Amino acid sequence: MTQATDPFNLAAQELVDLANRITDADPEADPWDVADGLLAGAIHYWLFSRQPCGDPRCEDCEPVSTAEHRMVELQRWVQQFAEDSEYYHAPTDANVGRA
Repeated sequence: MTQATDPFNLAAQELVDLANRITDADPEADPWDVADGLLAGAIHYWLFSRQPCGDPRCEDCEPVSTAEHRMVELQRWVQQFAEDSEYYHAPTDANVGRA
């Protein structure tokens, strides 16, 4: 499977493209509002996709077997994806040294 057809990369690229289409279509749209809406939808779908199967002994479902476990798993993924992003650090961050 190539990177272009890999479902993970395809979904991520489609989401970025959607954000760009929304902001291009409405120059008054606040990019933060667009990003917050996309994040809300992504979280909603992620939680939907992580519903446990119902077997209390299912090892595959153990990390998402309760709402609390799902939140821990979601936060772990958010941390990883954020840190992997090229936008995680910005040259305008308040904690960047200035000479």
